[in-house]
Amino acid sequence: MEAEKGKYIFGVVKVGDRGQVVIPKEAREVYGIKAGDSLLVLGDSKGMAVLKTEVFQDKIDEMLGEG
Repeated sequence: MEAEKGKYIFGVVKVGDRGQVVIPKEAREVYGIKAGDSLLVLGDSKGMAVLKTEVFQDKIDEMLGEG
């Protein structure tokens, strides 16, 4: 469900016994996440965020003037 342009609510997921979560299909499609992709997990005292490592690297390169 798209709450407003570019913002999504994909639903609730459960954490399995091994600490794994399944990323909803719609979220994988929106963000182009495929099996074998690397994801970066960031967090603070309020929660966490997950993003593809290539997106993070692109931002770092941009900040360093290498993009």
